[in-house]
Amino acid sequence: MFEEAQYFAPVETGADGSVVVQLASSHPGFADEVYRARRNAIAALALGYHEGDPIPHADYTDEEHQVWALVTRELAVKHRTYAIQEFLDAAERLDLPKDRIPQLEEVSELLRPLTGFRYLPAAGLVPLREFYGVLANGLFHSTQYIRHHSVPFYTPEPDVIHEVIGHGNTLASPRFAALYRLAGQAARRVESDEALEFVSKVFWFTMEFGVMRDRGELRAYGAGILSSYGEIEEFRGMDIRPLDLRAMGVQPYDITKYQDVLFAAESFDQLEDLVGDFWATCDDDMVFKIMA
Repeated sequence: MFEEAQYFAPVETGADGSVVVQLASSHPGFADEVYRARRNAIAALALGYHEGDPIPHADYTDEEHQVWALVTRELAVKHRTYAIQEFLDAAERLDLPKDRIPQLEEVSELLRPLTGFRYLPAAGLVPLREFYGVLANGLFHSTQYIRHHSVPFYTPEPDVIHEVIGHGNTLASPRFAALYRLAGQAARRVESDEALEFVSKVFWFTMEFGVMRDRGELRAYGAGILSSYGEIEEFRGMDIRPLDLRAMGVQPYDITKYQDVLFAAESFDQLEDLVGDFWATCDDDMVFKIMA
């Protein structure tokens, strides 16, 4: 329901150094002054971060931990039915806390011996080329705030549940981590905005909203589906198309609703052979030939 690096809540820094997250009037936390102050404070943590330092500690409230615990419990039930085995195995290895929100530094330490990935804190919008480019170095930009407690199963923009339950568990898989790194290398290699957009759309329809034939059924591996309590129940009823680079790279989508067009890999091997090889070798000329 959202695209990485394209947030609906821009972050502004005032002349006095104050940090304000601009929530839309439709946001569940818009009228909640306590929540808005929390969002501002957490965004300020990320803005004060310097590469190489430990990620700033976010002091989550009991209410925020309760949202994490509730969503974690309910998503785990759905994952057993709808997630591919590779994701389930990776989640078991990562073994995220179930009763509290883990710190990003903590998740980085859990990922380090598994795949070497670690997190970078993001206050808000991260430029597209930077967001994807750092994947090549085993880095992943992540927000630290959590969705509003009034709607624990919905968020209008990426929160720590999406970033950690969706992407973090995926990044605990060496096979998936390798694909993330290849996507980052591709984003750095291409030069034009058009080619970068093509690369990012392939990422969107795979790492964010990818589905795959697994154990005799259509199951999900995309972080956007696996972190969405509602969408994970709906994806099998969408327009499911074969995995196809050109089709994914030019397919329009609406980030404000469930994705009604999805692309299914027949196996993990096919995903690696088609998408992985594309990211490993693509340049502007290749992208434009595919688009032609």
